[in-house]
Amino acid sequence: MNIAEILEHLPHRFPMLLVDRVLECEPDKRILALKNVTINEAYFAGHFPHYPVMPGVLVVEAMAQAAAILSFRTLNRKPDDESVYYFAGIDEARFKRPIVPGDQLLLEVSIERKSSGLWKFSGTARVGDTLAAEAKLLCALRAL
Repeated sequence: MNIAEILEHLPHRFPMLLVDRVLECEPDKRILALKNVTINEAYFAGHFPHYPVMPGVLVVEAMAQAAAILSFRTLNRKPDDESVYYFAGIDEARFKRPIVPGDQLLLEVSIERKSSGLWKFSGTARVGDTLAAEAKLLCALRAL
């Protein structure tokens, strides 16, 4: 999926859009997405001025956005103005290495289970072959 298709499957926009490309998507199973980390991102001005590091919460948010695309593709629908896709929980989040400008973050997210609009995912973020972060994500699609 290119950026135009991603924008159709996520309600997020700049500066909160954290998925640049989807490399693989197997509805009802897994997704592999890409986030290009650039020095132009606003958070680097303050996190940290002497050593720019992507905040861990944004790494987890990037995984959640990949999970949202997977959910919408699995449901064969797109986001609309009548529902919202929320974080419901984050478990077992671990950060193994700093993510810095110039890195390409590979986000792999797999569905562990789903029921009644509640989805549980297992996610990893890698730079090359090196694990940078991992987490279990709980997300919910709810009507407004």
